[in-house]
Amino acid sequence: MIADDHTLVRESLVNLLQAEGTIEVVAQAADGPETVALASATHPDVVVADLSMPGLNGIEVVRRLREAVPATRVLVLTMHQEEEYVLQAVRAGAAGYLVKDSAASELLTAVHSLHAGRSHFGPQAAKAMAEQMRHPERALEDPYGRLTAREREVFHLIVEGLTTKEIARKLEISAKTAENHRTRVLDKLDVRNTAELVRYALRKGLLD
Repeated sequence: MIADDHTLVRESLVNLLQAEGTIEVVAQAADGPETVALASATHPDVVVADLSMPGLNGIEVVRRLREAVPATRVLVLTMHQEEEYVLQAVRAGAAGYLVKDSAASELLTAVHSLHAGRSHFGPQAAKAMAEQMRHPERALEDPYGRLTAREREVFHLIVEGLTTKEIARKLEISAKTAENHRTRVLDKLDVRNTAELVRYALRKGLLD
């Protein structure tokens, strides 16, 4: 399964993988919630997922895939090579991590490795993991703090600019429930309004 919000990238990956001859792409997703829903429906062996997708942060997508389809292995394919992204993805449950400037052959190797039950980390990711092993005291905090899964969804919808009524319609909940979620998100993250929440998202690398 391929998950990337850029149509051209997604279609190129599908063509690349299927041209190899032994890989079948069973589903494609363009945002975070769709990725989790389609993976839950199709149970792919491997999900190749970007970290920057609308609707739900990629790290949260990886975490939810681990819970929803534990037999599915997730390969992160992203432009982010910073240590914090690598470690958060691994801790969320990713079995592989490549940056988008990797060679096509390495992507194919990574998909086969994950399918065989192994892990695959590109040079940048491997270096980040080695650094963490050398300095285990540098623990990374969860950028979402104490937010629940539903509050994380609401967090991203607020950051995307949706009103409380729009959030309620999208999540199929009452406006009152949506407002309660919004209030708890702001309280738990110690911000006063949407503008501060957006700044928080930028600061924590949660704004795609």
